[in-house]
Amino acid sequence: MPQPSTPSVYNTSITPSHLPWDTYNYCNAPHVNPDHYSSPDEAGARLEFVVVVMRHHKRTPDNLYPSERTLNPTNGWDCSSIIPQSYAGGTAQIFTETNTPPLHPFADRIWAGTCDSGQLTREGLDDAIKHGQDFWGVYHKRLGFLEHVDEEEIYIRTSTEPRTQQVAGAMLYGMDPDTAGKQWPVHVQPNIIDSLVPNYACSAAGQLRADAQATPSWMDHLVQHQSLQRRLDETLGTTGLDAWNSWYDHFFDTFTSRTCHGHPLPCNATGACVTQEDAETVFSIGDWEYNYIFNDSPQANQYVKLTFGVFFAELANTLRHVSTWNTFYTGGEENPRDTDNVASHVARARRPPKHKLHMYVGHDGSMVRLATGLGLGHANGLRWPAMGSEIVIEVWHASHDMLYVRALHEGSPAPPPLDWILLGEFIQLLEDLVPENLGALCK
Repeated sequence: MPQPSTPSVYNTSITPSHLPWDTYNYCNAPHVNPDHYSSPDEAGARLEFVVVVMRHHKRTPDNLYPSERTLNPTNGWDCSSIIPQSYAGGTAQIFTETNTPPLHPFADRIWAGTCDSGQLTREGLDDAIKHGQDFWGVYHKRLGFLEHVDEEEIYIRTSTEPRTQQVAGAMLYGMDPDTAGKQWPVHVQPNIIDSLVPNYACSAAGQLRADAQATPSWMDHLVQHQSLQRRLDETLGTTGLDAWNSWYDHFFDTFTSRTCHGHPLPCNATGACVTQEDAETVFSIGDWEYNYIFNDSPQANQYVKLTFGVFFAELANTLRHVSTWNTFYTGGEENPRDTDNVASHVARARRPPKHKLHMYVGHDGSMVRLATGLGLGHANGLRWPAMGSEIVIEVWHASHDMLYVRALHEGSPAPPPLDWILLGEFIQLLEDLVPENLGALCK
């Protein structure tokens, strides 16, 4: 679990210059960029394929207080400078404008202004554009790997949430502003079975989660912070609401969304306010809770396998296709010329991977599960995945015609063995994270 003294940023997307560039910044996570990227220390290594999995960028709060309007400045949230479009091809290019009629009987359930809950903000859009510029600066300008920003080279998948799709568009625009006038396919899975969020139901996983939140460690942390919980409940009107009282996720979300956009912490009609000290305590508790649920509890390993096993399998399959193509054309121990079933292998391997880059734009739940599965929390635990959090998986062709994976987490090479691991071993790591009979286990 991170120590309280760990430098952290919760109030700006720009990490102050006196802090290291890779300081944890919840508003805008560190990511690959030309100024700090370093190539593998392998002479003659050639980049073959890249996967990037990332969280969307800054948004409005996803959780609302029972009397949300009274806990915000009178001008509320402004999203008038971002145009969310939604239309069917060949029809009018409509976009949405959010507004709450002043006489609406339930207007107090949402802030004033022009934003909906969980909506990408202009600031989040700008962060995503800069993220795309930095990504292109590394993989095109520095490495010469990506040649064009087009759907021949780049495959994109998101969740069904508009903010993930808007961030995908902003990433592309950051790579090439000419994409603003182009159509681009973004792949999604049906919401009810989406493996990226993840969204598919799994009763066995639900039971593990309940068990984790009934352990002495979990119960002790709730007892330890009872006075804080009571103070927040009284200030924010959340007394007796299980979603707010069983963990600090909702408080973390509503505080960070405000501070990252320069909004004040909430104050109620009596003048009672959430203090900066209480907010910082909530940030620390949020880190602890995420690390415990997904990484450190006795149930964490199996819980992550059950809830993210489908995505692990999909990622392994994608990388296996890269491996199969490469071994056919370069030789090696998997060369189909050495097998009896050459024809079927050739049918699978006669073409290189269709794309050079697979980009997945998901959520904090996507990132923390992937980080846990890859073992990134083994040494020092995991923090709550920040806005724009990023894990990059590079596949390199190196010595002896072998393929290696190098993973980067928040812009820096991952610790061993993920700093340089045989592709086959990395695929096996992913496949080991997929429970047998996952479908049956989750019924």
